[in-house]
Amino acid sequence: MHKPGEIRVLALGLIRDGNRIFVSEGYDPVKQLTFYRAMGGGVDFSETSLEALKREFQEEIQAELTNIRYLGCLENIFTFNGQSGHEIIQLFESDFVDPKFYQLDKLDFSEGERQKTALWVDINHFKSGELRLVPEQFLDYW
Repeated sequence: MHKPGEIRVLALGLIRDGNRIFVSEGYDPVKQLTFYRAMGGGVDFSETSLEALKREFQEEIQAELTNIRYLGCLENIFTFNGQSGHEIIQLFESDFVDPKFYQLDKLDFSEGERQKTALWVDINHFKSGELRLVPEQFLDYW
């Protein structure tokens, strides 16, 4: 977990399948708002963002990635659960090695002590504003 006032570096993977994007679901109890984010996680000291991306997908959903391509860097300043947050996101595009991941409706996994859900969502639900993708700059890469 990061400390207040700390800038976090994340490596996230944008995985597409036609009009669908693979995301994890989050919930902010203070705002009472459900949101979605590309999967991935924090970059550890002495680890590259590419290594972090592969490790996070392996740890969280036991998935191997292929065709990994660097897309760019995003900066995200936000409030979650009443706390200010600041992230530098290294964003990659990739594919799953195992085709079974493209057949899933949803996948439950653990992130530390938190239970989370990953799922495929049609990008048009985010573009229309019906569902919230964070950070919103992800839509620039669609």
